[in-house]
Amino acid sequence: MRRSARVEGVEPRPTAVGTAEKDDGVIENRPGLAEIAVTLRWAFMLGLMVVIFVADTITALEIAVAVFYVAVVLIADGFLRRRGVLVVAASCIVLTLASFFFTHAGAYEAGVINCALSLCAIAITTYLALTRSSVILAEHEARAQLVRLARVNTLGEMTASIAHEVNQPLTAVVTSANAGLRWLAAGPPNLGKARQALERIIGDANRASDIVAQVRNLSKRADPRADWQEAPVLVAGVVALSRGELDRNGVRVRVRPADGLPLVLADSVQVQQVLLNIVLNAIDAMAATPAERRELAIDLACEVPGFVRFSIRDHGTGVPPEAVAGIFDAFYTTKPQGMGIGLAVSRSIVEAHGGRIWVEPQPEGGAVFHFTLRARQTRG
Repeated sequence: MRRSARVEGVEPRPTAVGTAEKDDGVIENRPGLAEIAVTLRWAFMLGLMVVIFVADTITALEIAVAVFYVAVVLIADGFLRRRGVLVVAASCIVLTLASFFFTHAGAYEAGVINCALSLCAIAITTYLALTRSSVILAEHEARAQLVRLARVNTLGEMTASIAHEVNQPLTAVVTSANAGLRWLAAGPPNLGKARQALERIIGDANRASDIVAQVRNLSKRADPRADWQEAPVLVAGVVALSRGELDRNGVRVRVRPADGLPLVLADSVQVQQVLLNIVLNAIDAMAATPAERRELAIDLACEVPGFVRFSIRDHGTGVPPEAVAGIFDAFYTTKPQGMGIGLAVSRSIVEAHGGRIWVEPQPEGGAVFHFTLRARQTRG
């Protein structure tokens, strides 16, 4: 990445990747816009420093113009790292002292007091700004850790199911390999059948690899990255990952995407975490449901312009009316061994994507969990 308008050793604070939506609805990365914004901030900040320095130098010592350097420090805190803020603050202190020695008009004693007050103001502002930044970064890191903890906890609940899903294609690989050996050992060797066995091995190995890759993606620590995704593909990945759990509990799944569904703007790992959490909760809720009614319906629709709605309907125990308001709160759980963070994290993820999540109890039993994601206005 090019780094324009940078003081040696001073790096801009990392921000989200700049994006811009084109006329056809495609979002493209625009790193140039971020660089221009940083350049403009640098120009404004340096210009302000020059103006304050000149004003402080040409005015009398009794006027504490240097106090306005606190604005420069606050601007620096908005886009520079800790080291950069310290460099800017130190520069403001040097300029304050330089103005004091260059200024001869006014009472010297008053100038000393005003200079000391200005230096204290710059130092205190720098300390408070850096402390605030540290708190914000710590909060962000704690939230990210909570999201990952919920994701790993969900995968932990599915350990047996995931092992079963991986074991199935591996067993098929062994079976196909043995069949291939028999076809090759026949006299004469049946190369056509052996080739079919090898093709089955490749297909089953790829299936096992896909499952492992999906688990790895859900468990790894990575920064969120939103991109245009196909909603049915997100759902299909979650259904495939939870297939063992669904089969073990005798739950049938129906996925019903609306026609002409637009793409959604989503971080695939985080959105699949939301879907997986809701699906696993639905499976648990239907544990006591008669076998013929154990059905999970996942509907995808675009009823509100600019948004795609995901609706997951189960026929389980449902959600009591008094629990609807607090079901997405942290540490709220109805499971004896539950942590109560799954739905709270899901709400945080959905809201970070610009959508909303809610639940509707069903009169005939069960519940429907809905959440929305931003959608492209046009397909293309």
